[in-house]
Amino acid sequence: MSRRRLTRKQLDFYQYLKSYIEVSGGLWPTYREVVDQFSYRSPNSVTQNLQALLKKGFLKRDQNGYQLTDRALTRSGRASIPILGVISAGHLQEAVESNLGSITLETLFPNLDRIFAIRVAGNSMIGADINDGDYVLLIDDDIPDGGIGAVLYDGETSLKRIFHTDRGLRLEPANDEYPDILIEPGIFEEVRLLGRYVGHMNATGVYKAAS
Repeated sequence: MSRRRLTRKQLDFYQYLKSYIEVSGGLWPTYREVVDQFSYRSPNSVTQNLQALLKKGFLKRDQNGYQLTDRALTRSGRASIPILGVISAGHLQEAVESNLGSITLETLFPNLDRIFAIRVAGNSMIGADINDGDYVLLIDDDIPDGGIGAVLYDGETSLKRIFHTDRGLRLEPANDEYPDILIEPGIFEEVRLLGRYVGHMNATGVYKAAS
């Protein structure tokens, strides 16, 4: 199956579906999420793209709905990138070609079974290269002081750098246009740390947080 059969827009649509399903563990995005992702004027554009992928063999449909025809994208066989050799990043040397296995999301994130994704709404973390519409990858783990994490506070979620200070918990954005949020010790019981940031993904790829 050649990807050259798809138009540029159809390929972007297909790659978005692949990435979303892989990260979500087999779940598909809603029509609203797809409309927001590509700024479509109506859900009809989603249907048109699904029909195009179905016609060109990239999707199949049965009583359970649409499914990707590429079995490597299911949980039983995650999408992988073949490693075809070794390249020098220092002195010039003879090219070495060999089959060195493949890279999967599990290669980047060994604790993949503990990772979940949340979609970002807003630009408070653009200084950390996390933008509106990205999907942040979070792990159910402690957040170190100064680390990026997701917090549930006063009924709302927020992605910020988290600092423990003498005055309480400080949530610091990565954008000067947004103020810090200070949570005083007396109301800590209303705060829930949802997870530690380990990376994010968008239409351009998957990005792992710096160690």
